[in-house]
Amino acid sequence: MASSQNLAHLLPPSWKPQVTGWLAEDTPSFDYGGFVVGDAEREAFLFGKGKQNAVLAGVPFFTEVFEQLGCRVEWHLQEGEEFVPVKHVATVRGKARLLLLGERVALNLLARCSGIATKSKRIKDLARGYGYTGVIAGTRKTTPGFRLVEKYGMLVGGIDTHRHDLSSMIMLKDNHIWSHGSITAAIAQARAVGGFSLLLDVEVGSEAEADEAIDAGADVVMLDNIEGEQLLNVARGLKEKWAGKRKFLFETSGNITEANLQDRAINEIDILSTSVVHQSVQHIDFSLKIQQPKDN
Repeated sequence: MASSQNLAHLLPPSWKPQVTGWLAEDTPSFDYGGFVVGDAEREAFLFGKGKQNAVLAGVPFFTEVFEQLGCRVEWHLQEGEEFVPVKHVATVRGKARLLLLGERVALNLLARCSGIATKSKRIKDLARGYGYTGVIAGTRKTTPGFRLVEKYGMLVGGIDTHRHDLSSMIMLKDNHIWSHGSITAAIAQARAVGGFSLLLDVEVGSEAEADEAIDAGADVVMLDNIEGEQLLNVARGLKEKWAGKRKFLFETSGNITEANLQDRAINEIDILSTSVVHQSVQHIDFSLKIQQPKDN
């Protein structure tokens, strides 16, 4: 987990209405199943299942789903804790129909967020095991409308979220460069409008392009799809060339998997960014089971 502090305090004012929207999407009209079970007070056990150890993430989203429905959630694990399935993770109390009304929305949120946190932690642990000391980050390749939850999962898993949107960092990729004409000209124009407060990250595909980006004043140079000995040689050579002349960071990205992570996690590279921690990630299996009322 990123820190011992409550990561929910990072969430913007807009996040609770998002939960309202997710509930509205799932029940746009009549709740027929809820009508059947009625308003009897019940408690439901949340179980973490599956076949692998997992990191719990998405606690504030899960809790908010049920709080909006007038239910109460008691957590038995802290967010960011790793658990071995099957584990009784939380207990939810409220009216039966309201428990079922929030069930699927809450479970989907928790499953996705925990899956991202679990994969993020795994990639970080592997990289650290290889001796890598730099920044490990996700990417902006997130699900539309669900970015907040996915970026939150990365934080719980202990990695950097990378930029959140087009406005939080200037990133010039190959299409920007080709459309404008040159790396140098594109950087100059971006600097003119971005000012001093935004970092500038430039994607390059060769040593010559990286050299041009550094010379033009890029803060971060992304060596995209450069691998193996070439990655090491480019990073090492240019850091030696520009030592004491320019301050910049090298980022490696593109086609990073667990299988080739060791080759990319070299300390000549400052940032390792990968979508493997959130795209096509395996969700963590959770279930919510309403308990039979105890006999008096």
